[in-house]
Amino acid sequence: QVQLVESGGGLVQPGGSLRLSCAASGSIGIYVMAWYRQTPGKQRELVASIMSCGSTNYPDYMEGRFTISRDNDKNTVDLQMNSLKPEDTAVYSCRARLGSTIYWGQGTQVTLSS
Repeated sequence: QVQLVESGGGLVQPGGSLRLSCAASGSIGIYVMAWYRQTPGKQRELVASIMSCGSTNYPDYMEGRFTISRDNDKNTVDLQMNSLKPEDTAVYSCRARLGSTIYWGQGTQVTLSS
């Protein structure tokens, strides 16, 4: 069992930056880690993912503004978000996956407001 706790969310102005962090209660070195986001009434969508080897994947719609990274020694996964837009407002959640085993964090709210 792996528990994931996200932090770093908050209120930010459009064009600003924010760094989210996901801390795991156990070793995540072999897990595929990812950040997802969800807004009310919409499906949860993938923001970024990172393999155990460090290989990253970003959906085209993220436009290269976000960067995912991991520290397997500290069991953390970060999401650096730049050039934030109002439509980035969402609850951002961390996910760990190993085969069919999946763990989710509770999420952290990111709100864009001028």
